[in-house]
Amino acid sequence: MSINKDQVEGRVKEAGGKLQEAAGKVTGNGTQRAKGLANQAAGAVQSTYGDAKENLKDAAKEADRE
Repeated sequence: MSINKDQVEGRVKEAGGKLQEAAGKVTGNGTQRAKGLANQAAGAVQSTYGDAKENLKDAAKEADRE
């Protein structure tokens, strides 16, 4: 299984969102915290989409072998 752009970008966005949320907690900035949570959710969706693309690609390769 290889890794595609959506998987990488999604996971990076999730990690950035976690940092942003933490910064919002430390500073007491609710807006920053909310943006961090939103980025985490968006990153999770993007990485899940990337995972699905890879799974479909792998399934197609497997079907070609049979």
